[in-house]
Amino acid sequence: MTAVALESGYWSALGEGVGAIVLYALVGLVLMLVGFYAIDLTTPGALRGLVAEGKPNAIIVTAAGMLSMAFIVVLAIYSSGGKLAEGLIASLVFGLVGIVAQVISVRVVERVLGIDIGAALHSESFTTEVLVVAAAHFALGLVVAVAIL
Repeated sequence: MTAVALESGYWSALGEGVGAIVLYALVGLVLMLVGFYAIDLTTPGALRGLVAEGKPNAIIVTAAGMLSMAFIVVLAIYSSGGKLAEGLIASLVFGLVGIVAQVISVRVVERVLGIDIGAALHSESFTTEVLVVAAAHFALGLVVAVAIL
């Protein structure tokens, strides 16, 4: 029988890692919810209701907003260099700044391009202009995420 010896401090490091995952997941969840409500507040209609009703354009815009927020949180975590407190603070601050930048920028893109996002979100069928809005969310999330580095 071969015994496996664990290095000293293994369980402590494992516990810290699990704790970090839980804390980052909570920060990510909070930011995604704040991001969703920011998008909801700045778009015509109740976005949550439109998603629940299965409106395809509302679902696409919401999904793009969630993905863009995930980029920001992931790069904030990555840039923290393994320092938990700094990473959590950076994720929260960069995430909140990213939400504001994203909402403002997407509304500007919609206005400049003449996209009636309210009509698109309420539509029963897919409309192509929602792809521009989704791409704006996605692209801005990438820009903010890379700016963190």
